[in-house]
Amino acid sequence: MVSSNMAASQRLVNLAQQLRLVKPLCPPSNTMEDPTHQENVVHREQSSNPESETNPIPKSPEKIRPKRAAVLICLFEGENGDLRVILTKRSSTLSTHSGDVALPGGKREEGDADDIETALREAKEEIGLDPSLVDVVTVLEPISTKIGMAVVPVVGILVDNRAFIPTPNAAEVAAIFDAPLDMFLKNENRRAEEREWMGQKYLLHFFDYEAENGKYVIWALTAGILISVASLVYQQPPDFQEQRPQFWTRSL
Repeated sequence: MVSSNMAASQRLVNLAQQLRLVKPLCPPSNTMEDPTHQENVVHREQSSNPESETNPIPKSPEKIRPKRAAVLICLFEGENGDLRVILTKRSSTLSTHSGDVALPGGKREEGDADDIETALREAKEEIGLDPSLVDVVTVLEPISTKIGMAVVPVVGILVDNRAFIPTPNAAEVAAIFDAPLDMFLKNENRRAEEREWMGQKYLLHFFDYEAENGKYVIWALTAGILISVASLVYQQPPDFQEQRPQFWTRSL
């Protein structure tokens, strides 16, 4: 995970500008010091509950909004100039999704101001990524899981990846690795399985990848998020039929 670039390359600057045009759900933070962007920097507002101002009847937060989580899609430039994304393999001792490949992230906590803070906090806890190293450029639409969890993809750029020293939290993470982003648009090393839920058929995609520290399978929600991000970054659809689950976009 080493690059020869100490500062942001022109490609990363251009990418940051491109992704900032994607309308975020909440303002990005930790923005890259780019003179052309200074006029558009929007400071993140403190979280508030608008319903409390209009509805005098106290309600439990769990009852007025769904469970929420955020994941960090952290992109950086590799040695060969390719865009890469940081991934983890979850610990085998975890109670859910043990041993699966995942993006850094987790459930939102009461003290989190917004989804950006959730993603950055979880990334620091899981892999030792200092939030100050990440330029968050956009927040994508939430994805709904079968159990009613809203998962929010937060896209950030790691400008100087040499400043990042991967430090896995052994209780949660078995390994940290990175993969080329464009692989999620290619039909190579990919397979799909048809599934059905509540009468609706969809495809689950599996990507096989061999990193320096092992072989991994990137699939399900993680694969779906990375297909979407790769399509957004490279401005093109995947080389295969995606057929996403309809419940991913249902309202909660």
